[in-house]
Amino acid sequence: MEPSTTTAGALAEARPAAPAARREAALPWYVLAMTVGATSIAVGVIWDISWHRTIGRDTFWTPAHMAIYLGGIIGGLCGAYLALKTTFGNDPAERAVAVRFWGFRAPLGAWLAIWGAIAMLTSAPFDDWWHNAYGLDVEILSPPHAVLALGLIAICLGALLLALAQQNRRGATPGRSFGLTYAYLAGVLLTLVALMATEYRLTNQQHSAEFYLVASGLFPLFLIGPARAARLPWPATTIAAAYMALNLAMIWILPLFPAEPKLAPIYNPVTSMVVDVWPLLLVAPGLAADLLMRRWGEGRDWRLAVALAAAFLLVLGLVQWHFSSFLLSSGGDNWFFANDRRWDYNARPGAWQSRFWGDPLNLKAALGAFALAVVSTRLGLWWGGWMSRVKR
Repeated sequence: MEPSTTTAGALAEARPAAPAARREAALPWYVLAMTVGATSIAVGVIWDISWHRTIGRDTFWTPAHMAIYLGGIIGGLCGAYLALKTTFGNDPAERAVAVRFWGFRAPLGAWLAIWGAIAMLTSAPFDDWWHNAYGLDVEILSPPHAVLALGLIAICLGALLLALAQQNRRGATPGRSFGLTYAYLAGVLLTLVALMATEYRLTNQQHSAEFYLVASGLFPLFLIGPARAARLPWPATTIAAAYMALNLAMIWILPLFPAEPKLAPIYNPVTSMVVDVWPLLLVAPGLAADLLMRRWGEGRDWRLAVALAAAFLLVLGLVQWHFSSFLLSSGGDNWFFANDRRWDYNARPGAWQSRFWGDPLNLKAALGAFALAVVSTRLGLWWGGWMSRVKR
């Protein structure tokens, strides 16, 4: 039986609409490219820190540096492409959601990526000069590293905002690919922030007052803020899981590469790449945050901030206190937990490696950590509320 003319016409009109709908639901190529670039940056930074702690002095052209620069170049080129395309293109819809700067138009995330790439590339020769003049850095955040860190964070934040704008333009149900890409980029950003705080989150410090003060003031902002803007069922848990997955992959991959120190004094003759400490178990407070945000919703942010801060500090304290004790025991000395693979070549072996350091946590420090967590969480809720409206 032949279909009627009306039915055949309807089918013919419907066929080209399906590929168009698929294209509409797909992530733009530049968001995918900047996701790759942000990953390259995070991998490169972790690798570079390991290089310094394993081999010692490096050069401008190490593979770790190349991974960092590759990520910065991808971010800068994507941002420049979007600026030129939006400014000189003929799409009024793109121009309507662009930010104007110096006569050019581009999405907000593109401008951040451009600025970050400029800052990153400017810091590279400065860092090379710094090492030639002063030798190895005593601290992670030396002046050139501080400029580099701000540039790298700007690139990753630009990628995050580009993915966020794509998610927000598609309403309440944008599709899982948009939400998951955004959550993954938030996990990359969280990784970079955690790396900046490396000197305060060592396993041996996780019973100290300083650790809880730093963790409470820093991590709620970068966990709760992006989670509020994400359109996923369990956003904070997903972001924390992305952060943990990226860091654990590096912990398990880096020791596969043989390496040896090339800078004296050598107290610990390592034979493979040194790894970072196990990532913080932020999945636990992330799950608690998701449950609370589901129950409270929006509109009572100060009350919610207090509840989230209390949950963050309590849950993180419970899991991290006991987990760090386990890591410092013999149970942490294996390929999976890699506690015995995290010591630098210049770390003199001794009983101090299995002890906790720093001033112990007390009531005064706990109250201070709670106050910092409230402020950090409240700022995160404000930031997340703003991000949930970003479409530029």
